[in-house]
Amino acid sequence: MRGPDRTLRSLHLVVAGNCGKLLLLTMGAMTFSLPHRLQAQNPPVAPNVPWHSAEEKSVEREAGHELPPEYTLSAAKSYSLAELIDFALAHNPETHLAWEKARGRADALGVARSELYPTLAAIALSQTAREQAYLDTRYYRQTLQSFDTALDLNYTILDFGGRAGRIDTAKAELLAADFAFNDALRQLIYEVESAYYQLLNAIGQEAAARANLANAQAVFEAAEASLKNGLATLPDVLEARSAVARADYDLQAALGTEDIARGDLATALGASPLHSIPVQTVGQISIPDSMEVSVDEAVDRALQHRPDLMQRVAVIRSANARLKEARSAYFPVIETHVYPDPQSLYGAQQTQPWGHTAGLDGQLTFSLDWTIFDGGARKHRVAEAKDDARAAEAQAAATRDEIENGVWAAYSNLKTAFRQREAATALLDAADQSYSAALQSYHYGVRNLLDVTDAQRTLAQARSADVLARTQVLTALAAFAFQTGEAIEPAATGPRP
Repeated sequence: MRGPDRTLRSLHLVVAGNCGKLLLLTMGAMTFSLPHRLQAQNPPVAPNVPWHSAEEKSVEREAGHELPPEYTLSAAKSYSLAELIDFALAHNPETHLAWEKARGRADALGVARSELYPTLAAIALSQTAREQAYLDTRYYRQTLQSFDTALDLNYTILDFGGRAGRIDTAKAELLAADFAFNDALRQLIYEVESAYYQLLNAIGQEAAARANLANAQAVFEAAEASLKNGLATLPDVLEARSAVARADYDLQAALGTEDIARGDLATALGASPLHSIPVQTVGQISIPDSMEVSVDEAVDRALQHRPDLMQRVAVIRSANARLKEARSAYFPVIETHVYPDPQSLYGAQQTQPWGHTAGLDGQLTFSLDWTIFDGGARKHRVAEAKDDARAAEAQAAATRDEIENGVWAAYSNLKTAFRQREAATALLDAADQSYSAALQSYHYGVRNLLDVTDAQRTLAQARSADVLARTQVLTALAAFAFQTGEAIEPAATGPRP
């Protein structure tokens, strides 16, 4: 007769033998695969040799799938600033980053609020066991079948403000993330406005450079005509030709500046810089002549609307909530634990019928957890929370001072830009009249070529200053709106200059 012990020993030997084969196969696989895996983790071989490996290609392929697509604008349409801002807000990755962070803070608040409710877990177990029981002179086979279901409920009844502190912290952090999102929009709007006005300035400088080149060519042609008529000398013609070359040089520099400005605007929009972005010219934009608000009103608006200051206030709330949570550690935590466990058991023995029994087990407990002594940990946590709260208040005060100084500087720059705009307009008008008179007098022989080229150079500078002055007013207006935070207010969602 073959007893159960011999059977189990045979099974153990078979399993052990198979495990030995499996272990050998596994070690063999590791022997062949391990060098390949280690090779991809090696550092560069030398400080002066580029690093390349097989993993480089896989990362390049992954980047092609993971990176967001580049957006393009229609080349058949001339875009206004408001349309470009709307495009940037929809496609720039910085706004999506701030948005996802705010959404994450909202989910963190949901996690904190979940502590107000009990946790309930369900467990279901089923087990079948068969064995040989020795009675008298024989072995009898026994089969046992069990069904076990249980519910596990845990609930914190009282924690003296611990959960409330964590919830308030999550609320304040969500507020801070929301204000950070608004601030990201504010910064992006200003970035687009600045890039847009820089492009308008570059386009205007190009137009001015082309006009200057045309004037220089007109002077050169007049000098050649006077030379043929004996009213000019060869040095006059050479001087005029030099002025043409200088004007052409300035034009090429203006074209390069315009290309860079278009790339900067495309980057701010989240679009591809490889495609041209048609925009309105500076002459199509209405420019105000003065400010309608005082600096005191501007500072008050900034302190009401600036999202970065509101974010600092939310950080103060968060610090105070953490202080509330730290103080709750001085008090006990009362919890309850409910564990109902209904069971159903079936059993059968050889030559005997099935038997069955059922019952309801479980437990109900209340626990009080109170830390009596912790070596001063709670004391220092409370002190740390107080320090963080005071630091947050100081940071908010510093931000307030920065806002007031930024508004004052932007207001002063805007007033200066208005005055420079008036002066540039007068300068352009006077330089244009001076150039026309000098060129006409040169035709009559009463002025020399040096006077004409000097007037032409002054007119070129006046054109450039006029374009710069007009775009400086627009840029200063954008900076003023950026400092006051009005760019993201509901009243500021209409058409922009």
